[in-house]
Amino acid sequence: MLSFRARLFLAFALLWLLFLGGAWYLAGRSVDQALKRRLEATLAQDALRAAEAYRKGQAGALLTTGGVYLHLYAQDGTPLALTRPDHRLPPERLRRAGPTPEVLWEEGFAAALVATPLGLLVLTAETSPIEAALEALREALLRAFLLLFPLGLALVYLTARLAARPLEAVAREITRRSPDRLDPVPHRLPKDEFGRMVEAVNALLQALKEAKERERAFLAEASHELRTPLTVLLGHLDRLGRNPMDLEALRTARATAERMRRLVEDLLALARGEVERNLNLHIVDLGEVAREAALEYGVAAEAESAEVLGDPDRLLQLLRNLVANAVRAAGKEGVRVRVRREANHALLEVEDSGPGIPEDLLPRLFQRFARGPGGGTGLGLAIAHAIAKAHGGEIAVESRPGRTVFRVRLPLLEEEA
Repeated sequence: MLSFRARLFLAFALLWLLFLGGAWYLAGRSVDQALKRRLEATLAQDALRAAEAYRKGQAGALLTTGGVYLHLYAQDGTPLALTRPDHRLPPERLRRAGPTPEVLWEEGFAAALVATPLGLLVLTAETSPIEAALEALREALLRAFLLLFPLGLALVYLTARLAARPLEAVAREITRRSPDRLDPVPHRLPKDEFGRMVEAVNALLQALKEAKERERAFLAEASHELRTPLTVLLGHLDRLGRNPMDLEALRTARATAERMRRLVEDLLALARGEVERNLNLHIVDLGEVAREAALEYGVAAEAESAEVLGDPDRLLQLLRNLVANAVRAAGKEGVRVRVRREANHALLEVEDSGPGIPEDLLPRLFQRFARGPGGGTGLGLAIAHAIAKAHGGEIAVESRPGRTVFRVRLPLLEEEA
């Protein structure tokens, strides 16, 4: 397969060949037409002058000069005077003669015909000078072609090499990239198509690098989150091994195992993207979902009816995550759940009177493993954010010491639907 440099060289070489060939053809054709027009004009002008002289009876004053030969024919085409017998015209060609000169092209000469009172006047001139001039021009053009074509090929090769050099350098740098080396590709290309292509490759490499770093952090956080409850669980199982009747150790082990199960389920849901993909859509009264979640955790609820199109299980999971975080921060008594209609959206609010969220945590609060002082796995808010986004809504937080409010807006179901 030809390289880009070779294809570029061949393309420019072909263009150069077409340019020289076109210039050769156009130059020869232009000179040929110019010489013929000049000869036609000369013959026509001489024919007019000769016809005028014949009308005035001054035929004897005309001499054949400058390579122009004068002939006289009778009206029926019979030659009366032939200066050059080889320039004789057949009678059928002479029928075209009229008071206005007309130029005819024959083999080896050109003729201007004009009718006079004495007969048909014909002025002829050989075309060999035109052929000689064209032959000289063709030889000159051929020499120029033989000189310019290889010179142009050399320039084309240098141009193709210079044009392809930065691309080849970029290609070498890209081939050096691997999963272990994702640094940007250095280049000095202008902001053209190739420059934008390399910038796109650099953006892709940066995205892959960030994704790899997030994956590494995710694995580290997941390992840490699983290691702690596993250590606790093994400790309580060891206690149960020594004392099978230790009910407190059994309850703690069961709670720890349940926490691990929820953590693993949350990790799988985020890793597989199930939150965004697997939605079982129904007409859901968000107020009823809020009241159910509030009842589970024993918190106060003020929820009016607000119908949305969504997955009831996922929406209940969103509420549980928000309420669980609020209860950890402020206790059951300090949490309130509200649902109301606002324009064409349903507004869900979970408010607590806890100590608030640190300011440095707010920008990354909905990222995985972003944990506040209240504890938790750091996955609940990430899942809540994914659920809200999957339902075409949004989630936001407002926090200060003594008051933290999570607001979720979901599109209301249209009455016509």
